[in-house]
Amino acid sequence: MARSHSRSGRGRSGLIAILLALAVLATSLALFGWYGNGLPSAPLNVQISEGSTLTGAARTLDKAGAIRSARGFLLLAKLFGSKAPIKAGEYEIPKDASASSILKLLQSGATLQRLVAIPEGMPSILVHEKLMAEPLLIGPVPVPAEGSVLPDSYSFERGERRAEVLKRMQDAMARTVDELWKGRKPGIAVRSKREAVTLASIVEKETGVPAERRTVAAVYANRLRTGMMLQADPTTIYPITKGKPLGRRIRQSELKAVNGYNTYAKAGLPVGPIANPGRASIAAVLDPGGSRALYFVADGKGGHVFADTLDQHNANVRKWYAIRRSRGEM
Repeated sequence: MARSHSRSGRGRSGLIAILLALAVLATSLALFGWYGNGLPSAPLNVQISEGSTLTGAARTLDKAGAIRSARGFLLLAKLFGSKAPIKAGEYEIPKDASASSILKLLQSGATLQRLVAIPEGMPSILVHEKLMAEPLLIGPVPVPAEGSVLPDSYSFERGERRAEVLKRMQDAMARTVDELWKGRKPGIAVRSKREAVTLASIVEKETGVPAERRTVAAVYANRLRTGMMLQADPTTIYPITKGKPLGRRIRQSELKAVNGYNTYAKAGLPVGPIANPGRASIAAVLDPGGSRALYFVADGKGGHVFADTLDQHNANVRKWYAIRRSRGEM
C-alpha cells in the first residue's frame, strides 16, 4: 500500500508539472503575441473614427491588416493592456508594430500630422488657393485678410476643417505681432501694428536676402520720415494681381494710377499689407538698421546696393543696366 501511494503522488506531481509547463507556455505565447513583432510588413495608416470603442478600433485594425485578429487583440488588451481610453484620429502604424505598441499609440492620441506650408511673402489669395487645394481638409474658407497669416508650416489632421487651420495661422500672426510690437525700437516710422505689418509686407517683397531686411526697412523708414514717396514696385502690382506675379514689366499708366496702393502716385504707406510677411521682416521694421540710405537697386548677384544720395543711386542704376545689357535682358 505504501508503494502504491508513492506512485500516485508521483503521478499527481507529474501532472501538475505538465499543467504548469502548459500554463507557462500559454503565458509565453500570449506575451509574445502582445509584445512580439506584429503583423504590418510596412507602415500603414489607420483612421479611428470619433466615438469608436476598443472593440470597434480592433475591427478597424484587423480590416487594415495591422493586427492578426480583432478577437485576439481584444483578449490580450484586456489581459495585459491599460484601461486608458483610445482616441480618435488617423494613426501611422509602424512596420512590425506589436499589439501592445499599437494600443499604446491609440491611447496616446499621437495622430498622424500633415503639414501645409505658407512661405514668407505669400499673398492671401494664394494662401486661400493652397488651403482649398488640400484634399484632406474639409469645408469652405474665405480669402483671409491680407497680412493676417503668419508664414510657417502648419500641421493638420485628415478631415480637419480648413477654417480651423486658417484660424491657427491667423492666431500665430496676432501673437507674433503683439510680441514684437512690445519690443519695438523707439522713434520708428510706423505708428501702429497694422502699419508695421504693411511696411513689413513691402520689405518682404523687395528682398529675399535675410541680411538686407533691416537695411531695406531703414530705407523706407527714412523715406516716410522725409515725406518721400516709397516708390515700391510691389505696391503698384498689388491692385492688378492681388499679389500674384505680374509676368511682365509695369506699364507707365500703372505707375501713374491713383489708388490706395500705388506708392509711385502717393506718399506714405499703402492702405494695407500687400502680402503676408514673415516674423523676420516684421522684426526688421520694428528695429530697422542705422542706414541713412534713401535708395537701392539690384546688384546683379541676388541682392541690392544702397545709396544715400540720388547721384549715387543713378550711378548704381547705370551699373545695373550695364549688367542687364551684358545678359541680353535689355
